[in-house]
Formats: sequence, C-alpha cells, structure tokens
Amino acid sequence: MKKRVLILSSSPRRGGNSDSLCDEFLRGALEAGHDAEKVFLKDKRINYCTGCDTCSTYGKPCPQRDDAAEVIDKMLAADVIVMATPVYFYTMSAQMKTLIDRCCGLYTEMKNKEFYLILTAADEDREKMLRTVDTFQGFFDCLESPVLKGVVMGCGIWHMGEIKGSPALEEAYQTGRGI
Repeated sequence: MKKRVLILSSSPRRGGNSDSLCDEFLRGALEAGHDAEKVFLKDKRINYCTGCDTCSTYGKPCPQRDDAAEVIDKMLAADVIVMATPVYFYTMSAQMKTLIDRCCGLYTEMKNKEFYLILTAADEDREKMLRTVDTFQGFFDCLESPVLKGVVMGCGIWHMGEIKGSPALEEAYQTGRGI
C-alpha cells in the first residue's frame, strides 16, 4: 500500500550526517513506490512557542507568521513521519524540539501515525542513545495511537562526513524501502 512519508531533517548542516541518513531513507521509500518528501528544518523559520494559548484554549491558528503551520500540516497529512536529529548531550536538536513544541494546538489531530527516528551521535554506545528515543517518546505519548516502527542510529559519528562508509546508511535505505 502506497503511503505518504514525511522526513523531517533537523540537522543544522545540509548534507550533515543525520541529513545524509535522511537522504538514504528517502531514496528507499521512493524506490518502494511511496510518496515521500524531506523537509530540511533549517530552511524553515519556526519560532518558539510563546505559550499564548491561542491554539490550545481557543482553537484558533497560531498568531505567529512563520513556517510552523506549513510543516505541521504536512505532518497531519502524512501516514509516516520520520524525525531525524543529530544528538546533542543525549537529546534531540533545538530545531526538532522547537517544531514539536509548536505542535501544541494540533497534536490531538495526529492520529494513527507511524514514526521512525534517525539519530546520529559521537558516542558509540547505542544504549545511551535510548535517552534521545525516550525524549521523542514523550511527544508520542501525547498522540493518539502512534506506532514507533524503527530507529536508525549512526553511532560514533561526529564530524561532517564521518557517516560515509557507515552501515547506518544501508540501514536507513533498507528501512525506507521496508515501510
């Protein structure tokens, strides 16, 4: 069954390590016949949530005029959402967290989504990366019937380009193909 796949790359570097894994996931999903799109969050202007409650209390659109609504609309339309981040101090990037915080008004409409995570970190200990997965789980726990389908980890990857030759590239590609 053809699915709508949205890949959210929160790398601050185009072509960075986690962004490269996104490209491989995208390639696999497209080759498998899915409708797939990657959004590079650095290209978007997404402001911090101000806590004004316009969205959650009054059910009105966020008064901020930035790109958050566009990205969140894509999340709502997707069947599969891939959230990719470099790991900083065992958690997600600020770009990803800012987007998640802006989902406040519409998170109750994100129902029955399949999620995949892509993480890259300098640390080689995959077990420590589970802290980052737990952080994402806090978001998923607020959604209705989300399913975390898989996690691709590029561990021991820090400086730009170190992902080259990593088995995580093939894993990302195969995971995209296997949606």
